[in-house]
Amino acid sequence: MARHSITLSILSFAALATSRNCHDLSVGLDVSATNKVFDLAIPTTDIEITDIVLQVTRQGGNFISDITTGETHISGSYELAATYCEPDHGPSKVLQILTHGIGFDRNSYWDFPANNYNYSYTKTAVDEYGYSTFTYDRLGVGESSHGEPISEIQQALELAALKVLTQKLRASELSGLEDKHFDKIIHVGHSFGSVQTYGLTVDDKDACLSDGIVLTGFSQNGTFLPYFLLGGNFVQANSLPPLADYADGYVAPVSTTGVHINFFAPGAFDPEILQAAYSTGQPASIGELFTVGGSTGIPSSYSGPVLVITGDRDVPFCGGDCSATGNPQLKSILDTSAQFLQQAQPFEAYVVKGAGHGLALEYSHAETTGKILDFFVQNGLAAQ
Repeated sequence: MARHSITLSILSFAALATSRNCHDLSVGLDVSATNKVFDLAIPTTDIEITDIVLQVTRQGGNFISDITTGETHISGSYELAATYCEPDHGPSKVLQILTHGIGFDRNSYWDFPANNYNYSYTKTAVDEYGYSTFTYDRLGVGESSHGEPISEIQQALELAALKVLTQKLRASELSGLEDKHFDKIIHVGHSFGSVQTYGLTVDDKDACLSDGIVLTGFSQNGTFLPYFLLGGNFVQANSLPPLADYADGYVAPVSTTGVHINFFAPGAFDPEILQAAYSTGQPASIGELFTVGGSTGIPSSYSGPVLVITGDRDVPFCGGDCSATGNPQLKSILDTSAQFLQQAQPFEAYVVKGAGHGLALEYSHAETTGKILDFFVQNGLAAQ
């Protein structure tokens, strides 16, 4: 369940006449993946949630590895809630698939409605640049299928869902969009959504699923992920009234403090936007948190254009300072991704000064959005 109804009492969301046509979809997908098996009972109390966080983040510890007992094949039929948008004059030949990260759903990150959609990436991409866009709630989130939070809703299953989505959209086989034909498909991810997007390039041995990728709120350095777990102040999601329909084992910040620490840099945001981000926030499964790194440690042979763009005060991927590399030859922590994407043409790393992890919701959102869309245009992926 999303928290949008609460936000309406916090911010004034004005209706906006745009030049885009959008409609919601419920997409049925058959998805299979190889998941990890963890020897851990589903937590039922906030104390158990906190104990897990303390175990995972203990210095010198290896809790996740210690409780990993093997792998298992997961398969099933799932429903994904999605939104397709195109310009009023008709669809673009280039489709952007947008994958949100932890703490958000498809609307609260990519199409945030505050202040006449001033923060909306989708609005700019469609109305100003002429792209078609496809956003969706990841498995376990929002209006998409929820699942068992430890053994089922993990990174591998969500990556498999993104791969199937992309294949169907390329082949014009996605239910409800069979009449849409795209010459090129490009991917943008945020945070855990960037982990999925990067994983798509590792998993795609034929290098034909994506014509270009942008990884936002991302680096290949996982050193600081414990900061995210500790800073989030996580509790059982179902202890919060707007998220009461989630099973035990899904977690969410208990207050705006956790959202502030993890997503918003000091002095870089409107306090009302922070409150709205909390009010519309979505939970994460324990399985996601245990597999959050995905395949980011595996080099990719992807040869398309790649942009990594992150705020320099990003907590989970930069520890609050993307410039503190400890190596005078390395401009930023983001630049380490070049080692994993050596065949990318081109590869670019861009640090948004003063911004935190929640790039789309901070004062610098226009800089971030403009950089992403201009990168695509400059590399032969303009909307057609």
